[in-house]
Amino acid sequence: MRDFQTPGRSAVRTTQAMVATSHPLSTLAALDVLREGGTAMDAAICAAAVQAVVEPQSTGIGGDCFVLHCPGGGDRVLGLNGSGRAPGRASIKALRGMGLTQMPTFGPHSVTTPGAIDAWFRLSADYGRLPMARLLEPAIAHAEDGYVIHDRVAYDWQIAAPRLAEDPASAAIFLPGSAAPQVGDRYRQPALAQTLRTIAQAGRAAFYDGDLARAMVAHLQSLGGMHDPADWAATRSDAVTPISTLYRGYQVHQVPPNNQGLTALVMLDILSGFDLAALDPDGPERMHLEIEAARLAYADRDRHLGEDAGLAARPLAPGHAPGLRAAIHPDRRIQSLPGPELATSDTVYVSVVDRDRNAVSSINSTYHSFGAGITCPQTGIIFQNRGASFRLDAAHSNALAPRKRPLHTIMPGMVTKDGHAVMPYGVMGGDYQPARHVHLLANLLDYGMDLQQAIDHPRAFHDGRVVQVERGVPARTIAGLQDLGHEVACAAEPHGGAQAIWIDRERGTLTGASDPRKDGIALGY
Repeated sequence: MRDFQTPGRSAVRTTQAMVATSHPLSTLAALDVLREGGTAMDAAICAAAVQAVVEPQSTGIGGDCFVLHCPGGGDRVLGLNGSGRAPGRASIKALRGMGLTQMPTFGPHSVTTPGAIDAWFRLSADYGRLPMARLLEPAIAHAEDGYVIHDRVAYDWQIAAPRLAEDPASAAIFLPGSAAPQVGDRYRQPALAQTLRTIAQAGRAAFYDGDLARAMVAHLQSLGGMHDPADWAATRSDAVTPISTLYRGYQVHQVPPNNQGLTALVMLDILSGFDLAALDPDGPERMHLEIEAARLAYADRDRHLGEDAGLAARPLAPGHAPGLRAAIHPDRRIQSLPGPELATSDTVYVSVVDRDRNAVSSINSTYHSFGAGITCPQTGIIFQNRGASFRLDAAHSNALAPRKRPLHTIMPGMVTKDGHAVMPYGVMGGDYQPARHVHLLANLLDYGMDLQQAIDHPRAFHDGRVVQVERGVPARTIAGLQDLGHEVACAAEPHGGAQAIWIDRERGTLTGASDPRKDGIALGY
């Protein structure tokens, strides 16, 4: 139990159903769906749609999603890959002919087709109870009638303002009066409201085959993009078989590549050989082991991961983790390990459990803040910049190619044990996500922290150059990491965010928690 004399908040506890998201309006909309008799999947779709309006810096219907789902609260985990693909005319030769030596982070060539809408309609048809028109109602209302800008949203929006100013459509929509909205301002998105209403009335086809698709493609083409209406028409989400590993008696599940979830599983396999519980959870020794395991796992990711799901086999092979573990020195940093440059980015995550114990772990994103920095003026849709993850190296597994999916950072998590779902959970923050998944699980399973405490706990992240520590990391720990050879810097921004719901089968209860680094809440009934 937490110390009630220090700042913080308690976990939320209930019996029937629970929602945890990064925005109060999203959580409330999802909870209303559950009270109406909707399923956990209905609630997750509704929540994500609301966030596509009220957290425009982090997500949108021009982005992607991934989902893990335990029907009936059993340990059968189903996965859906709702990520988009490169244009059919995209090629390394074409971009190199433009003088590019690496994928651009922003602009039309970073835009992949949006996969989220197709995924939402497929999930609704397979696991929903309420019509999609009902699930989109709250998002339409917030876009049309306006919503109040929350603190973290305003903070992120302000940072992104200079880039939004570079795109006329983005500036016109997202910089009213040539400035980012402030905390407490009421903000409307009428073009997006009409787009969502069209989708609610005409269905998936309106987005991928109708006037909306033509408007999006035409705008990208006007900016030099290689997109074609056929790219939108060909977009389909895919059912996938999750990958998993055993950690401290619990099975941890992730979406397979092109998703980076494999990276977290490799980290867990490495750390399973250390007695973390014997170490101070706030001490440098614990953080050092996690940092080194992350450096090794991220190096694996950048060497091997791409679209091919078969790439998961080697890193999860029985002998792989022990070999990596042997490279870790408890008393010093690995000197000879080149680290990829890593960065955090913006995402929204939704965790839902309903009265039937259907458990949903869903994550949606446009990647960097406001995605590619491009907005379609007719539709109000922000384009994602997932194509920035591709390599312009034909020999690499993540090489750009026509209609190919890039390596993807957003990764929903699910924990099961003894035939039951235990915890849908997730973390926001781009490259940071695998390290944060592992830190959260270790807080829970090695240190026995309360769910909210486990999420609140101070974080450190090796970005490939230095260890970025949040202000909550103790000074003695920073000094200890430096003694072990790590270069340490104070993080300019908080590391990501998280939500989770713990299912206690024996007591018949649900415990939810939402990260204070975001604006969100967990609520149940």
